[in-house]
Amino acid sequence: MSENAQDLLKDAAAGAAAAAAAGGSLFSTFDIIVLALLLGGTIWWFYNSKKESKRDKILLEKYSIQAAGSIQVTENSFITKLKTSGRSLVVFYGSQTGTAEEFAGRLAKEGMRYKMKGMVADPEECDMEELTKLQEIENSLAVFCMATYGEGDPTDNSMEFYEWLKNQDPDLTGLNYAVFGLGNKTYEHYNAVAIYLDKRLEELGATRVYELGMGDDDANIEDDFITWKDKFWPAVCEKYNIESAGEEELTRQFRHVLHPPDEISPNSVFTGEIAKLHSLQVQRPPYDSKNPFLAQITVNRELHRGGDRSCLHVELDISDSKMRYEAGDHVAVYPINDMDLVERLGQLTNANLDEIFSLINTDQESSKKHPFPCPTSYRTALSHYVEITALPRTHILRELVEYCSNEEDKKKLLLMATNTQEGKSLYQSFVVDACRNIVHILEDLPSCKPPLDHICELLPRLQPRYYSISSSPKHHPETVHITAVVVKYKTPTGRINKGVATTWLAQHKPEPGKPLPRVPVYIRKSQFRLPMQTQTPIIMVGPGTGLAPFRGFLQDRAFVRASGKEVGENILYFGCRHRDEDYIYQEELEEYEKNGDVKLNLAFSRDQANKVYVTHLLENNMDELWDVIGNRNGNFYICGDAKNMAVDVRNIVLKAIKEKGGRTETDAVQFLKKLESVKKYSSDVWS
Repeated sequence: MSENAQDLLKDAAAGAAAAAAAGGSLFSTFDIIVLALLLGGTIWWFYNSKKESKRDKILLEKYSIQAAGSIQVTENSFITKLKTSGRSLVVFYGSQTGTAEEFAGRLAKEGMRYKMKGMVADPEECDMEELTKLQEIENSLAVFCMATYGEGDPTDNSMEFYEWLKNQDPDLTGLNYAVFGLGNKTYEHYNAVAIYLDKRLEELGATRVYELGMGDDDANIEDDFITWKDKFWPAVCEKYNIESAGEEELTRQFRHVLHPPDEISPNSVFTGEIAKLHSLQVQRPPYDSKNPFLAQITVNRELHRGGDRSCLHVELDISDSKMRYEAGDHVAVYPINDMDLVERLGQLTNANLDEIFSLINTDQESSKKHPFPCPTSYRTALSHYVEITALPRTHILRELVEYCSNEEDKKKLLLMATNTQEGKSLYQSFVVDACRNIVHILEDLPSCKPPLDHICELLPRLQPRYYSISSSPKHHPETVHITAVVVKYKTPTGRINKGVATTWLAQHKPEPGKPLPRVPVYIRKSQFRLPMQTQTPIIMVGPGTGLAPFRGFLQDRAFVRASGKEVGENILYFGCRHRDEDYIYQEELEEYEKNGDVKLNLAFSRDQANKVYVTHLLENNMDELWDVIGNRNGNFYICGDAKNMAVDVRNIVLKAIKEKGGRTETDAVQFLKKLESVKKYSSDVWS
């Protein structure tokens, strides 16, 4: 046990003794001894488990993606890498879905045009305190491509860097920087991380080379990025008195190696592991984004009773994982691409999908040796590692130009890759509005025949899909529940597009006499939490699958109430199209209502002539709304669509604060912000 733990134990024992002395018969000597022993055991367990977890995390993070037998410890000094390789540009990224990392790579690559050799860097893998030394490199520049997710939170890989900037005051005089943010305007805290970073760096003495750029994923983030960087580079040229070297050279970042059949042992070939070879065959905690747990799917059933849509209830067995979760957390699911799309892409590129290959970074100083685990087969790469269904960005279309034999196809792709208004309009209509993925583009431009290895290099990495957990560990400590609508829609070209994860889940249901299906998962902690005091009343607004976390909340509170503790009022607003078709978990909710565990407010939008939504019900109950959040210190939660529903709900809450709480517009806004800051108004929304 550490000295701090021992001191804490002594203080606790002394405090208990003092309490006993002050309170007379409140505690006996025996009580004090038992309490001290219990506290000591708890502290010992917490300290040791934390130490073990930290040790395991360090061990996992020190390995780069390489085949077994060639694992090396990575160097975390980006200054050393810059100096030894003659570089002056470093582009850091904070990425949750891969887009910020992609943008960072494009900026670093373009640096060559401006005589600034660049390097992409992950803040999580770097000693970010070295920013104070970047001025030692002549004409140096740090660019930050930073995404914001959740309630204005930094991404997982930039969290430590973000906290360092918040809590420390390093002298960054002499540091030249620029920031491009990735966000979504439908969220309340649009680009909050990038805005903070841009301001904070200036406060610490750094020099802004070009204004903050802000990309909006709800509109066209690709267009926002191109527009920003096309003005960013001239500002860089002016700052450093340099000139563009001319047109961008199309050089590949990764070298393609095709392995002969007998060159590599099958035991050394990646078959879908996220980072470390055989990590899905030989499982070892702790489990996280780089080391997911292979969970069995024990239940997979349909929730809808009619209509043309499907909603799944999936239960994942985590009993052997040592993973823990709370109601309100998220589960990340690593999906597999549709096999029909995989086969079709192989046909369009005339490739043998079973060939083993590697993509090796031509930049030997880069910590990212491969775009995904290598060596592997083309089939595995297309199934597990790249986003086939993503809409290709303009830089991919520019690369495809070189593989077209038809001049019209070339012109079309080249135009869409430009920053002209005509090019932007064509990209919007041909790619975005038509929902064309890489397979569709190659089908519709038949003269375009790129090699499959280059396609694998260009496409972004397949990302996990996050779901709000729809269960409580108090009721289900060994399983995690998912509630998800299966994504499937017809595009303007007549094709049927499908969601990657929900399509895979829909196809993998337990069958009698067969092994249970398995899927790689990990738990992502959330701040979407029930109040610490169980007697605090709560209002929950969750139409459709927005009900998911609130099912966990209700399970949690029903369990607490059944154990004899006081529980505050639970008020739920739920809505769907039809009571008889998509009223999910109807029996459960009505049982909770019968037992006094919830007050239901239900909106079935299409069961009558005039559509009724949860927002209508909420607006009709503003007296109760204000009573809960204004008079009874209650909590308000919302889960679901960020673009429309969440905005409407927020406006109704503001209206209640003004009309029922007697506040001015300004005071109402401040009151709501205060609720948010103390987590009494919480959102778990998506667009």
